Amino acid sequence: MMKRRSPTAEDVARLAGVSRTTVSLVLNGVPDARISPETRQRVLEAAARLNYRPHAGARHLVRGRSEVIAFVMRQTPDQVFVDAFLPEVLRGLSDVLREANLHLLLFPLAPDHAPEETTRLLQERRVDGMILSGPRFEDREWLEHWAQETPVVLLGHLAGSSLPSVDVDNLQAAAMATRHLLRLGHRRIGLITNAPLSYTASYERWLGYRQALEEAGIPYDETLVAFGAFTPVSGAAAMERLLQLPELPTAVFVASDVVAFGALQVIRRHGLRVPQDLALVGFDDVPLSAYLDPPLTTVHLPAEDLGREAGRLLLQWIQEGRPSTATIRLATRLIIRQSCGAGGGT
Repeated sequence: MMKRRSPTAEDVARLAGVSRTTVSLVLNGVPDARISPETRQRVLEAAARLNYRPHAGARHLVRGRSEVIAFVMRQTPDQVFVDAFLPEVLRGLSDVLREANLHLLLFPLAPDHAPEETTRLLQERRVDGMILSGPRFEDREWLEHWAQETPVVLLGHLAGSSLPSVDVDNLQAAAMATRHLLRLGHRRIGLITNAPLSYTASYERWLGYRQALEEAGIPYDETLVAFGAFTPVSGAAAMERLLQLPELPTAVFVASDVVAFGALQVIRRHGLRVPQDLALVGFDDVPLSAYLDPPLTTVHLPAEDLGREAGRLLLQWIQEGRPSTATIRLATRLIIRQSCGAGGGT
């Protein structure tokens, strides 16, 4: 049995009594095409009768757009794979892009990977815009250069950058978590960062921790600070270092729930109890945090809203031009559970 031939643009043009170029302009939604409403309607009706759908590649060429948005994460692939915060962000972002018929390209960018190479790869893919998640201080120059040709939105904060950004107030959120431990009577409070201090979010959370201690009249002690790197393994290593101190902390603020997962395992391995021997507070409020034993007190970040707002800002730039001022800061709150010793519920 002969396979039926798929309809072509030429077939639509013949049925509608117009040129193939007119069919392409109508069906690909090219703006400013001077086509009368009557002609446009004839083309649409002919396409519907023939069940014709324009080829995606041809549509992209006509529009001069790829309909692809790059979501670039400033992490290694291994770090991305264990990032329990990321799926919630992507859910919010995907909702926005789906409504606009845009596709999402995920792109890990490790710290030792040259940003210029990433720029080249994204240019080859003709992406319509980029969201950079987790910026580092060193990223400002190449991002500003990239934004001269392609829209860029930051999911995070980069001091001195004019790029649109969506974030939380990391400094105040970390100070809030530390103040909570201070109110519970702790004075020797450790910190495990979510990442090296070259990441702006990590640096701001470190500053918030210091600010809360200074407000309470407690001198900053660098021996109580250990550095995580996005993963539970890094949290385990950081907690091992803190537990080797001659005088142990009575509480630890871990600036990432995922990093705190590894820290909690090490605490138990040393025969210590949470919160009786060591209180623990995390950051992010990833879904699994409520189901740990004990459930983790943590700073709640509105992950879906962060992704959604970043997507909206990027669409605004693509469709209407670069926003003159676009700095969005979403609210955080402390979720009190059992790991801090305050007796909160899950």
